[in-house]
Amino acid sequence: MAGTKDKIVSMADRLVRTKGFNAFSYKDISAPLDIKNAAVHYHFPAKADLGIEVVAHEIALFTGNTGKWAHLPEDEQLSQLFNVFRRYNSEGNICLMGSLATDFETLSPDMQAKVQEMGGIILQWLTNCLEQGRKNKRLHFKGDADARALMIISNLQSSLLLSRVMGPSAFHRIADQLLEDLCQK
Repeated sequence: MAGTKDKIVSMADRLVRTKGFNAFSYKDISAPLDIKNAAVHYHFPAKADLGIEVVAHEIALFTGNTGKWAHLPEDEQLSQLFNVFRRYNSEGNICLMGSLATDFETLSPDMQAKVQEMGGIILQWLTNCLEQGRKNKRLHFKGDADARALMIISNLQSSLLLSRVMGPSAFHRIADQLLEDLCQK
C-alpha cells in the first residue's frame, strides 16, 4: 500500500500545481490512478491531511536538493534553484507555495502552518545562499539578503503565473534577467 500512498501524493501534487488545492476532489485522484475513493480516504481521511503530506514531500525534496547543491559555489546553487523553476515552467506547473498561497485563507490551520514552514525553509536557504555568495563575491546585489530572497522567490513564482498567460518565454526572460543581475560584478 505504500506505493498507492506515494501515487496519491504525487497525483495530488500535480493537481495542486495545475488546478489549485480547492479545485480538485478525491475523485480527481482516484479515477486516473484506477483506485476507489475509499483508498484515498484510507490514507488521508481529510483533504488537509493529504495537503500536509504534499507539502511535507516538497520540503523533503527541497532539502534533499539543497543538500546536494551545498558543495557548489553559491551562484551555481542559485542556478540550480532556478532550474527547478525552469522544470516547473516546462511542465506547465506553478510552484507549490505559489499555488497554495491563493488558497491559503481557506486551508486548515495545520496546513497553513505547514505551508508557512515550507516558505520559511526556502527563504532561509535562499537568504543564506545570497549572504554567502555576496561574501564570496559570487553574487552581487544591494540591500539585505532576506529582502533580496523575498524578491527572487516572488519573481520566480509570479513568472510561472505570467508564463501561463503570456507563454513560457515570459518565465525565461524574467529568470534569465534575475540571474544576470545577481551574477554581474
